[in-house]
Amino acid sequence: MRVALGISYNGQAYQGWQSQLSGLTVQDKLEAALGKFAAQRVSTLCAGRTDSGVHGIMQVVHFDTLLERDTYSWVRGTNANLPRDIAVQWAVIPPEGFHCRACATSRRYAYVLYESTIRPSIDQGRVGWAFRSLDADAMRQAADMLLGEHDFTSFRASQCQALSPVKHLMEIAFSKRGSYWRIEFEANAFLHHMIRNIMGCLVQIGQGKKPPEWMAEVLAARDRRAAAPTFSPDGLYFLGPRYDAKWGIPDRAPAYDGLP
Repeated sequence: MRVALGISYNGQAYQGWQSQLSGLTVQDKLEAALGKFAAQRVSTLCAGRTDSGVHGIMQVVHFDTLLERDTYSWVRGTNANLPRDIAVQWAVIPPEGFHCRACATSRRYAYVLYESTIRPSIDQGRVGWAFRSLDADAMRQAADMLLGEHDFTSFRASQCQALSPVKHLMEIAFSKRGSYWRIEFEANAFLHHMIRNIMGCLVQIGQGKKPPEWMAEVLAARDRRAAAPTFSPDGLYFLGPRYDAKWGIPDRAPAYDGLP
């Protein structure tokens, strides 16, 4: 039997999603909790790996098991063994053929950016920070140049393991509430550090250090050295993947409403 779970987590205390020898990753904590509940080893696969310090609103994982448990038990039993900053949001027994990674039609992230002359305090570790005021029109104009299918080598980390730098960026949406920006990204897939490198460029453009047209020059360069430095992971949230409705996988979690 295949079980799919929706996972939320605060990434501040962890060395990213993927299991490491240190055991200090979200995957390690989740598999340890599942193992305690199931009384056997459980191996998971996720829809999209996140870096150290990056948060998850609705990571989707699946695993195979011979145990017969109802979905409510998988949620409650696993949560009883998880740290307080990681929680299973839901469990689904999907139709045969479901694969959390291969069946995803797109992936969504949000970056929460705090615009203030004073650094974050209560939100420390949960928002990025822009010291200078930002020009919304300039950032939107620059972001529009990235939409569509492109070679995103200029926004790719040197250690990226993706087979191709060509991705289809479907949407970059901006909203603002008070001093908080929420910038949402949706693509068929993302390269390692792609959003954080785009954010670095958007902030420079928003602060007037570069014109909006510079974004097109960076994209065309296909050279990581052409772009801005990688922006902080603190404000980055994995909103989760999208799936065809036939799989019965939820497309949002309650924590969506907690972001600005």
